[in-house]
Amino acid sequence: MSVIRQNLQAVQRRIGEAADNAQRPANSIALLAVSKTFGADAVIDAASTGQRAFGENYLQEALDKMTSVQTERPDLKLEWHFIGPIQSNKTRPIATHFDWVHAVDREKIAQRLSDQRPIDMPPLNVCLQVNISGEASKSGLSPDDVPEVARRVAAMPRLRLRGLMAIPEATDDPQQQRVPFRQMHDLFSRLQAEGLPIDTLSMGMSGDLDAAIAEGATIVRIGSAIFGARDYAKQ
Repeated sequence: MSVIRQNLQAVQRRIGEAADNAQRPANSIALLAVSKTFGADAVIDAASTGQRAFGENYLQEALDKMTSVQTERPDLKLEWHFIGPIQSNKTRPIATHFDWVHAVDREKIAQRLSDQRPIDMPPLNVCLQVNISGEASKSGLSPDDVPEVARRVAAMPRLRLRGLMAIPEATDDPQQQRVPFRQMHDLFSRLQAEGLPIDTLSMGMSGDLDAAIAEGATIVRIGSAIFGARDYAKQ
């Protein structure tokens, strides 16, 4: 068994244990395998275990990888999530090639994605990125701005607003990790109470997935715990 397959099984066990601790069904949490900087062979290896959802940050790398996977394994039906920052000049290929976008942080970007989503494809699933820790170095909407933007994005015809995404300020303290995730869940619940049909909280990575699941994450984005350390020199 390959290292990637062993790692995937370990991550899935960890998700199951965290779900048990939170008294949640394990199947209420989806695993997004973050394959950025890793090649098509790594994606195919992970897919051989049944993993189908993959997250990418770098557009050209992702497009090349999609082509390679399709060429090598045309039988694989994968779900591709764009999880990186989005520049205005990159919205068309993102709208054309991805199933999900997790980092919509401006109404302008959402509008471009809606306008450029091909009419013969299903609506693009999107999450609004929230700067829940208020870090100057991170993108994302302030929590106060989310409800109004969410209502506008939900009305865009070629998008399906699924929910919220966040990358809180890093800490090794499990109790401190839970604070921003709880704030995200409160915001998520507020939007649902206002009638928005959202179902997704994309939060939690390799270092804090237990805290995220305890506070209601429905998608956890895991990269290094599956694929190993990244070599950013390849970028």
